[in-house]
Amino acid sequence: MYFSTAGGRQEEGDMFLGCHLSTTKGFRAMGETALSIGADTFQFFSRNPRGGSAKEVVPADVAALASLLQERGFGPLVAHAPYTLNPCAENAKTRDFALLALSGDLKRLRGLPGTLYNLHPGSHVGQGAESGVRLTAELINEVVEPDEPAKILFETMAGKGTEIGRSFGELAGILGKVKLADKAGVCLDTCHIFDGGYDLAGDLDGVLAAFDREIGLGRLLAVHVNDSKNPRESRKDRHARIGLGEIGLEAIVRVMSHPALKHLPFILETPCELDGYAEEIRLLRGRLGEEGPLARWPEVVPVAELKARLAASGTKTKEDQGTRAKKTGEAPAKSRAKGGSKSGSKDVAKENAKVKKTRG
Repeated sequence: MYFSTAGGRQEEGDMFLGCHLSTTKGFRAMGETALSIGADTFQFFSRNPRGGSAKEVVPADVAALASLLQERGFGPLVAHAPYTLNPCAENAKTRDFALLALSGDLKRLRGLPGTLYNLHPGSHVGQGAESGVRLTAELINEVVEPDEPAKILFETMAGKGTEIGRSFGELAGILGKVKLADKAGVCLDTCHIFDGGYDLAGDLDGVLAAFDREIGLGRLLAVHVNDSKNPRESRKDRHARIGLGEIGLEAIVRVMSHPALKHLPFILETPCELDGYAEEIRLLRGRLGEEGPLARWPEVVPVAELKARLAASGTKTKEDQGTRAKKTGEAPAKSRAKGGSKSGSKDVAKENAKVKKTRG
């Protein structure tokens, strides 16, 4: 698998850090863009996050990304299910869509073995959390096969409305009902659990001890790194940039450097454009003493330099033209994540290809 110590990793246990990127320009382009901002993992939507349509996957493009991941020593990637996927919906047609979307997504991901498939556990819409837990587990049991190469991750939630997954106990309930236990785990979202009531900033060890008691730290396979715009236990789920929210930079650094967590892939979903993600990655790597791919691979051109070259040549990116996100909060944070990654991603991939060609 591509997330081994191969491909130039300095030593086993190096941190994997990245952000949410867009699939618009293809899979290989995502990998090139990730490298240009100092990332060695990333997240992408498995299909339209607000609808249900899925782009046709080009096997050669997926294979090209897989080759790049191995060559550059990337960590596990995270594919995020669409927000419209509600496995515990009261409406049978909504659950049918969840079944079809999940099975189709897992099939398309088989070209990237080891990818983590992250989904929101769902909203019970008045049926009660117990029914929601049961229905979500039943859907997973219907879809996931013993030879499935992807891991299914249930994301920790903030507890808005009738969401399930706000407490570690609810996630433990789902995992306990999944028959193929080795195929399922958890993605911890720092903003979500903080907004859900866990004192991530003041008692990290206590939070992780609770997680270990109820779920087991061995089931924690990825972390969404987000600050929060709201106080603890607000149940608002509004992402903030790192260090500009209620959790704070120091608490985020403690999370990422904790011995029980530091080997995991960390994915930023903050309200940033591509340059903003590059800044946050640089900030966090600096605080954690991590050099990252831009230091390991000098032939990779940083996104800021690429954009300067494009500007000098008269080429404008969407960011230059004033493209902005129109909303705020969690959904916009992820929407802006994918929207921001569009800005210049095609140009980044093209420019990197040119540089590689000119250097032999």
